[in-house]
Amino acid sequence: MPRDIIAQMMKETDRHMLESIEATKREFGIIRTGRANPAILDRVLVEYYGEKVPIKQVGTISTPEPRLMLISPWDKAMIKPIVGAITSSELGLSPNTDGNVIRVSLPQLTTERRQELARMVARKTEDGKVSIRNVRRDTLEELRKMEKDGKMSEDDLRRFQDQLQKVTDAHVEQLEKLQQGKEREIISG
Repeated sequence: MPRDIIAQMMKETDRHMLESIEATKREFGIIRTGRANPAILDRVLVEYYGEKVPIKQVGTISTPEPRLMLISPWDKAMIKPIVGAITSSELGLSPNTDGNVIRVSLPQLTTERRQELARMVARKTEDGKVSIRNVRRDTLEELRKMEKDGKMSEDDLRRFQDQLQKVTDAHVEQLEKLQQGKEREIISG
């Protein structure tokens, strides 16, 4: 039986599952918790020499206070487009400028908004779990095909299925821990 092939498959499966977790972490980074986090501006694009680019590519974003972000554009002509991009985004933020830097104050989150954000985190977590399960399904199909083609025994298939399920469960558990941490951050925000 090609154990090295199966070991490689399991390694690839683990890598794909970790990619799903990383994608979910990036999604969590965008969710506003009431604390200033430059990642919430990652999806806000600004026009720069005919190209739409993230704000972090046209200036420096810092968080000098828990509820304040400062954006220092490298080109002062970018202040107005950045302010416009933030204002028109779905983030609900109102940037202010003094001509040199842009200040973005994050308002206090209401209880209702915190609950809505917690539900959003749960949806993102479920999306991550679905992605992990899809990776498991694809690997399982490959293993079953190998067993059907006579490249492994039925007992080996069952053993690898158990191993695959343990890997899947570990990654799902990791996602759930991330979800709990993000929800605590939102509630305490």
